[in-house]
Amino acid sequence: MTPRYVAARAAPTGPGYEDALRWSPEASLAQMDKGGIETAIVSNPSLWTWFERDEARALVRENNDFAAVMCRDHPGRFGSFAAIPMPDVEGSLAEIDYAYDTLKADGISTTTNFGTQWPGDPAFDPVWAELNRRKAVLFVHPQSVACCHALTPPVPDSTVEFMFDVTRCITSLLYRGTLTRFPDIQYIFTHGGGTLPQLAERIARNVVNQKAVAERLPHGAMHELQKLHFDIATTTSRPALAGLREFVPMTQLLYGTDYPFLPPPATTAGMEAFGFTPEERTAINRGNAERLFPRFRG
Repeated sequence: MTPRYVAARAAPTGPGYEDALRWSPEASLAQMDKGGIETAIVSNPSLWTWFERDEARALVRENNDFAAVMCRDHPGRFGSFAAIPMPDVEGSLAEIDYAYDTLKADGISTTTNFGTQWPGDPAFDPVWAELNRRKAVLFVHPQSVACCHALTPPVPDSTVEFMFDVTRCITSLLYRGTLTRFPDIQYIFTHGGGTLPQLAERIARNVVNQKAVAERLPHGAMHELQKLHFDIATTTSRPALAGLREFVPMTQLLYGTDYPFLPPPATTAGMEAFGFTPEERTAINRGNAERLFPRFRG
């Protein structure tokens, strides 16, 4: 996070947030070297509704410029998911152009909600249409949601609400037909898709009961859901990995750490204990990502 961002968001918002404010490229490299991680794709999972429109645009631009310098200064070690100031459609379209055409970003990042709106809202179709045109990789990270902030004190939002909101976001994109109308976006949802593996059958079954929704999904709901990619950050318990492995093909799973909120061993230990084959570990650790980001192929 850039110095200007840290100054704007100096007050912690949840567990691990102080660590995030102390983050630096050097700290990432140290963790990567310690954990045997060759390349990291970095992102800023901020909810840009925290700021006024012009401040959000300025902070997003500074964030993306900072990430581009990291990639330049450490070739092969970093890639970047450029931030966009959603729900500001005009600002987001401008930043997508800048991120791809000037900075050569590897993809775009956004959050599961934008305060009181979710990504399937038709107001955001121009953004998804542009990402679809560019065949973009879109990384989606959860954030606190206005409806459910501090819903069950003292439970932090990140404990359960983040996971539920990943599922809300995906369901929003599914039921609104966004996944179908913009099929060339390569989505990556973090934290194993939240509760989606457990709820996917229920979500898909209820589509059938809504004619207007079913008409938006000519190949069915499960077809759309199983095309999505999921990183396994904080989702490496045996039950969580077992559900995810049964839900999607191995080609859709990616290694993620959630650093600096958690160190890489929090992911690695659970993954290694699960019992993946060597070929599966290779695919999750790097092979699947190389298909999404061919510039990092060895």
